[in-house]
Amino acid sequence: MSARIALHMPDNHPAFAGHFPGRPIVPGALLVDLAVRAVEDATGRQITGIAQTKFLSPAIRGEALSLMFERTDTSVRFEIETVSESAVRKLVSGRFTLHAEAA
Repeated sequence: MSARIALHMPDNHPAFAGHFPGRPIVPGALLVDLAVRAVEDATGRQITGIAQTKFLSPAIRGEALSLMFERTDTSVRFEIETVSESAVRKLVSGRFTLHAEAA
């Protein structure tokens, strides 16, 4: 199963107050949390861990975020990117582990 999902980070999220004044960026942990919730909602499967994560570029407050993921039986590969009129920029990539399904 693979999918693309729009992610939403509210412009007034409390994390922006201190991360960072004058140039607010989305904390990496919040990006990963958004991805976890979106994948769990889309697949109906529980994520049990993060096997790998790479932070490639900061997400600036107000940017449109998109999650792409591909699920196997035991894991989910994912990428978060932002798309502007001129370019696609990868922000985060990684792999989640999934809770084993009952036999």
